[in-house]
Amino acid sequence: MHIMIVIHSLRGGGAERVAVDLSAYWQRLGYQVSIVTQMSEKTDAYPVPAGIKRYVMGTAHESGGGLRGALANWRRVRRLRKLIKKHKPDCVLGMMTTASILAVMAAKGLPCRVIVSEHTHPPMKKLPESWVRLRRWAYPRAHAVVALTGGTARWIRDHIPGSRVVVIPNAVRWPLQPQEPHVPVPNKGDRLRLLAVGRLHLVKGFDLLIQAFAMLANYFPDWDLVILGEGDERAALQKQIDEAGLTKRVYLVGRVGNMAEWYQSADLYVLSSRAEGLSNTLLEAMASGLAVVATDCDTGPREIIRDNIDGVLVNPPENADALAAHLSDLMARPLKRTALARRAIDVRDRFSVPIVMAQWERLLPRDGKNQTNSEASSHQEAAVPPQSEQ
Repeated sequence: MHIMIVIHSLRGGGAERVAVDLSAYWQRLGYQVSIVTQMSEKTDAYPVPAGIKRYVMGTAHESGGGLRGALANWRRVRRLRKLIKKHKPDCVLGMMTTASILAVMAAKGLPCRVIVSEHTHPPMKKLPESWVRLRRWAYPRAHAVVALTGGTARWIRDHIPGSRVVVIPNAVRWPLQPQEPHVPVPNKGDRLRLLAVGRLHLVKGFDLLIQAFAMLANYFPDWDLVILGEGDERAALQKQIDEAGLTKRVYLVGRVGNMAEWYQSADLYVLSSRAEGLSNTLLEAMASGLAVVATDCDTGPREIIRDNIDGVLVNPPENADALAAHLSDLMARPLKRTALARRAIDVRDRFSVPIVMAQWERLLPRDGKNQTNSEASSHQEAAVPPQSEQ
């Protein structure tokens, strides 16, 4: 069986990492796997495993709107369709919204199964109206639409009628393998470390986190805040840190590849996002045995954390005062942190690779032959994430 994965690039991000993980797993099962990107391999943050074919369409340039944008997308569809017709995959998997739409368009009328996937919560990602209309056309024509969370699945069913939605979470990477760049972890001595990880983007709520930490800094003089990640908000966040007088207490470290060492160095993990799909870093932190505090945004954290059993959910979200209150409770109570951390490692089983990949197997063609759409519909309720049992 040949599976072709279509994604904009591999230059960094959760969906990009999942694409590489899926391709490696399916290759180990003996499947033929190929990855199609618009951007060149020169931009890759994640290496493609040996033996997996890589096709670059070279269509990642800015296309603009109107007729110019329509022509650019027509060229993308034509090039992708040419690849599909030439290599004859049994299954085409679109990763994220635009790649998924292009996959459905390119495979129209061809004898392959098309599966599309959403990796963010759609209401939180503004699309041009033309792409919104194309998504409403494309998703009901796919064999299945994969959502990471139940909340996203409900949104798709409500807003894109006719979509055959399946909930499959990301698997947790455990144990974590070191990657580049390797950034040495400073010796913290007798200090305590609050850790956050993510793109320096407004959606990750690091501005709220810094605001909350500023409220607590004087009460917890032995705690520091470390934020790992890179992005466009770096300058604004550094300015906020400087103005709060926290230059020696809050650190923007940048992108890090040796994540296991940084998780091991932390005493508490915090996720301050305004919106999430399914947070890989939250899963990793819990698998690493960290107590976690996470905002209870629309989707994501509540489908990972069992509140006050293996972590703490902050309500209301987007509220620095509430975040500070929940953080201070755990920063002041080491025994509670230990109790939560002891149960947090359950995610290694709840989101294990075998459990998650068994759900993907339900969607793949059997013996290289496509199932009917009615067969796909019968899997909607069967392929649910493991946390639904709680």
